[in-house]
Amino acid sequence: MKLTIWGAAKQVTGSMHLLQSHNYSILIDCGLDYEKETYQEENQYFPFDPASIDVVILTHAHIDHSGNLPTLLRMGFNGQILCTPPTADLTELLLMDSVNIFLSKQNKRARGKRVASGPKPLYLHKHVMDTVDRFVTVAFDKEFTIKEGITLRFIPVGHLLGAAAVVLNILEDGQEKRIAFTGDIGRKNYPVLVDPQPIPEVDYLVSESTYGGRLHSKDTTIEQKLVETINETCVKFPGRLIIPAFSIGRTQALVYSLNKIFSEGLLPPVKIFVDSPLAGFATDVYRKHHHLLNEESQDFYKRKGDEFEFEELSYVQDKRESISISNYHEPCIIISSAGMLEGGRIQDHLYHNIQNYYCTILFIGYCAKGTLGNRLLRGDPIVRLRHRDLMVFATIKQTDLLSGHGDHDDLLNTVKQQSPEKLKKVFLVHGENKSLDSLAAAIADAGYTVAIPEKGEVFEL
Repeated sequence: MKLTIWGAAKQVTGSMHLLQSHNYSILIDCGLDYEKETYQEENQYFPFDPASIDVVILTHAHIDHSGNLPTLLRMGFNGQILCTPPTADLTELLLMDSVNIFLSKQNKRARGKRVASGPKPLYLHKHVMDTVDRFVTVAFDKEFTIKEGITLRFIPVGHLLGAAAVVLNILEDGQEKRIAFTGDIGRKNYPVLVDPQPIPEVDYLVSESTYGGRLHSKDTTIEQKLVETINETCVKFPGRLIIPAFSIGRTQALVYSLNKIFSEGLLPPVKIFVDSPLAGFATDVYRKHHHLLNEESQDFYKRKGDEFEFEELSYVQDKRESISISNYHEPCIIISSAGMLEGGRIQDHLYHNIQNYYCTILFIGYCAKGTLGNRLLRGDPIVRLRHRDLMVFATIKQTDLLSGHGDHDDLLNTVKQQSPEKLKKVFLVHGENKSLDSLAAAIADAGYTVAIPEKGEVFEL
């Protein structure tokens, strides 16, 4: 059996791992690598023949794990894509949104007309629909036979609705070998989502390391942080709270947390706008797969109804509604995407509020270097929006309490659930160098053999 790490090697994005046994090729994830500005050009080439891949296994819907699947099909892949039912639904939404982003980058307005200027789209809506037709869904904790001698099991790991660790049992030359791919590991007690389940004992483990060396805040809850911020921004003063949030996953967790706050009367009513059509569609997927949400969420539904709908909340659909929020002069909360401020309707709200002393911008997720969100977080006094340099008078805040990733201890404990005698090697991917090194040192100290693969490095298992 041979493992080749083709993506997310010594970086976070572009997850893609190739497992080969007896001339049968399994690709685990096929994500977009967007570490470079020219990522669209970079992602149109694969280091292997896409037609040689027999099956793809998708851990979850996020674009850095799913976003290059349509390119794989366009270049010759003709097999099945195995994933959980929620992952299939959410991936379709994200891939369609990805096409819209490609098209918006390709075209710009010049004197009222659209002219081609940017890179050619990696794929189009047709390719997304071809990809969706390849999905074969497998329920959690059910053994699925891929072919004779190879079985699959999806283990819930939180992080996002439908997210799973992949456990493969492979019979090779009369010997059974077991390998697991964590995908992205969530954290305990996260709003709406189930806690990560232990991964069964395996011979090899390919683990993410996003938060290696970092610990989440533990001195307060997300509800306490939100109450404090909303009270300071919208109750004591007639201000606006703007929360950049990714439409899928983060927004649903945030809306549920706000529902709990206002339904329990912890704050006086404040109008809340969710300004993201994609968030609305994703919330419908969460409703569709409601039985997979955590026990707290299920109990809330029985007692008080829909977790994602309450009196103070409005979902904004069309652009005209979005623009009209600027004319809403009462205190309010605006939740909009994208989370790093790179495009989306959030930029309109920033443009109108970045110089508002009564505005607070609360970041609830990671902002990569070079993004507008990162520039605000590092304290840049001036930012550029709509070709204008604007002074930053709004208050900038950040919390990691809604991060969907497990922290250093969570990742380490995932490894420690394995027997040191049975687990032959841990491969660390999906992390920056500092995180990889820190987590690798802790795993080695715990008595395990660990490797940090280079891109394209091959391991005989």
